[in-house]
Amino acid sequence: MKKLLTLLTLLPLTLLAHINIAVSYPYIGALTKTIGGEHITTTVLAKGNWDPHFIVPRPSLIAKVRNADALIMNGAQLEIGWLPPLINRAGNPKTSPSATTFLNLSHHVELINKPSEVNRKDGDIHPDGNPHFHLDPKNILLLAKTIREFLISIDAEHRDVYEKNYNDFFEMWNQKMSEWNQKMSEKKGLKVIQFHDNLAYFNQAYGLSNIGTIEPLPGIPPSSRHTIEIINLIQQQNPCCILHDVYHSTKTAEFISQKTGIKVVLMPHDIESLENINDLASLFDYLTSAIK
Repeated sequence: MKKLLTLLTLLPLTLLAHINIAVSYPYIGALTKTIGGEHITTTVLAKGNWDPHFIVPRPSLIAKVRNADALIMNGAQLEIGWLPPLINRAGNPKTSPSATTFLNLSHHVELINKPSEVNRKDGDIHPDGNPHFHLDPKNILLLAKTIREFLISIDAEHRDVYEKNYNDFFEMWNQKMSEWNQKMSEKKGLKVIQFHDNLAYFNQAYGLSNIGTIEPLPGIPPSSRHTIEIINLIQQQNPCCILHDVYHSTKTAEFISQKTGIKVVLMPHDIESLENINDLASLFDYLTSAIK
């Protein structure tokens, strides 16, 4: 039996009816399924409305990694607290970071906000740079291209399918980016406050200026002193709004809003993080319409 299982793990992926690819987040699952089409089954490990930094590596997730033929992660240490334990406990050689069936997307984009030094006194910072790169729509095309090349590398038999699906997506996405650029053109230069700087790439793409975060440091809850500082900053610089993620409490943001009169705008970070955000296009449709 052990010999049979070993032989099965060595079989080319092209002999499988469907390649089961585990992915860390919903946006990766959507891209992978779009490019892979009928030849790919995606298993998404984290839900869209969860805090992407903190996922509980429960037994059901271990089983999903154990049964995967490949794994695609966001990277830039966004999954550092939960994915490595899943991989280790699953014991699946196909999902090992050294395997040809493993893809780290952060290695294929240009990361921003890389700290000059890493010190725990600065909060829960990411040494490789800001990991929320998928919130720049231009990066979505880079990620789609990377996933296309990855699928071809593990399943060359269906190269033509992956090429066609990518080309169709490329055309559609470019059309959508033109729409989003037009919608956001009047908002260039607007000042914003965030709870956590998860919109750095979105803000850079559309010329928004983040002047402060409700978190005093990444991953550190807001103190009364810092909250007062943010209120004073808002009164001095008059930003348009507070851009808030969906997985932290909005209590402090609502308090700041009451004191300053600026609105709190929920900004989803992934598919299914809010109702009706069911694909990548609807995610950016929402984000580019939310700031008024």
